[in-house]
Amino acid sequence: MSGAARQPPGYALRVKLQVRLFAALRERAGSGTLEVELPDGAALGEVWPALGLGEEPAGLLYAVNRAYAEPTTPLAEGDEVAVIPPVSGGDFLLSELPLSLETAVAEVRTDEAGAVATFVGTTRNRSRGREVLHLEYEAYEGMAEKVMSDLADALRARHELCAVAIHHRVGRVDVGETSVVIAVSAPHRAAALAACREAIDELKVTVPLWKKEVYEGGEEWIGRGS
Repeated sequence: MSGAARQPPGYALRVKLQVRLFAALRERAGSGTLEVELPDGAALGEVWPALGLGEEPAGLLYAVNRAYAEPTTPLAEGDEVAVIPPVSGGDFLLSELPLSLETAVAEVRTDEAGAVATFVGTTRNRSRGREVLHLEYEAYEGMAEKVMSDLADALRARHELCAVAIHHRVGRVDVGETSVVIAVSAPHRAAALAACREAIDELKVTVPLWKKEVYEGGEEWIGRGS
């Protein structure tokens, strides 16, 4: 018999999916990738119960094949689903190496720009009344850079910018080291300053990056907007 294989009579069609987990969810599951099987025609919102990880945390987002998606999105065989906990939130770079403000500024300089605004985020030694030893950042690589690019496109349109660069560390970042650099150029300073502020505020709640604080006596994944 030629053609696609058929399910035996009496058996419902099933689809197999790869599910990626990050940060605290990865640690809860004991793995960064799980395989689940759902009925054919299942929607994205059915993934969490199939994982067997208990009650669904508040604020989860989902992505299918590295694009944010709604719970009603239908799933197909072989889809990569990401379960994304609340995030901690030109050139778009994830790097395990130290970041350079000068490099980011050079990427956004143009003859049309009358102003370049920058933001540099660094690891402080105290947070929430605790002595911080270091931070650890985790990213959904591939998707994080795309979301940063989409954020930059929106900022350019909203503020009539010349260019935007966003560089972020992944892995361990010690006290005093730089975790994020943003550079924005525009014809006028007011637009550059406003866009730079918006860039860091929106990055913290939209880009799939997570931060763990390692402190004296313990560690904790820090949630949205931190």
